[in-house]
Amino acid sequence: MNGASTSSSIRAALSYCVQQVRSYDYHHYLCLLELPSNMRKAAFALRAFNVETARAMDVASDPRIGLMRLLWWQEAIDKIYAHKVIEHPTAQALSSVVFDHKISKSWLKRSVEARINDARREADEIPEKIEELERYAEDTVSTLIYMTLQAGGIRSTAADHAASHIGKASGLLLLLKSLPYHASRNRQISYIPAELASKHGLLVEQGGGKQIRMDSSEGLTEAVFEMASVANVHLQKARELARTVPAEAVPVLLPAVPAQVLLDSLRRVQFDVFDPRLTKGILGISPIWFQLKLKWHALRRKY
Repeated sequence: MNGASTSSSIRAALSYCVQQVRSYDYHHYLCLLELPSNMRKAAFALRAFNVETARAMDVASDPRIGLMRLLWWQEAIDKIYAHKVIEHPTAQALSSVVFDHKISKSWLKRSVEARINDARREADEIPEKIEELERYAEDTVSTLIYMTLQAGGIRSTAADHAASHIGKASGLLLLLKSLPYHASRNRQISYIPAELASKHGLLVEQGGGKQIRMDSSEGLTEAVFEMASVANVHLQKARELARTVPAEAVPVLLPAVPAQVLLDSLRRVQFDVFDPRLTKGILGISPIWFQLKLKWHALRRKY
């Protein structure tokens, strides 16, 4: 393949990544548009990779097929760093940015391995404490922000710490938002820790294993409130670091905005994750209002 063909193939792969993020992660698509142009290519490739791994189990008719897709991505990362060609547009785009921006392999591996471990979770395996879900959010969401900072050549301990908190907040809140979907697929038990479920009367023994009751409206909203409160603390900690975060890192930390929007939406529905208002617009608010909020933060250099 000559240079012109290779360049054309990479452009097509990157265009595919942009469309995937736009279609399946629209609120973060809007965040990425606020990045400097020299960072967008890497950011969209990384987000598209996250879309592929996050949706692997959801789009599979059989959980085993979803797990196979995740294992394929685990192998694909090794091939990318071994300079092997992979016939997949997201993998091609990822390969093109990994070496241009010196993206750490360990972060990519950590992300997909967290998804694999979650996919292998048995129906009665419930995380004991919320810290387990925080680690999952760190591994799957915070790592994306770390890599985007890395792609921009931004080296800042303060920015990394803020990214960690924003990723944990975003991850926890998105897990809460996904509870109705996972409940319909009998996977809701993975995302409410046993400690909280027991505290609020949601944990029951059934068939020799543990199950979580989803018919206890009061108990569920109390558990959701506690998890959302942990997410809120992470957002507060991220913003406490704002004065020490370099200006060039602020656009990368804009995912704090959709996390705050979702938290505010949960408050409006009294933390009832089954309230249909949460499915309206973007994270429960109108698309125009969401974009105005995001633009306001971007222009004010805030996250």
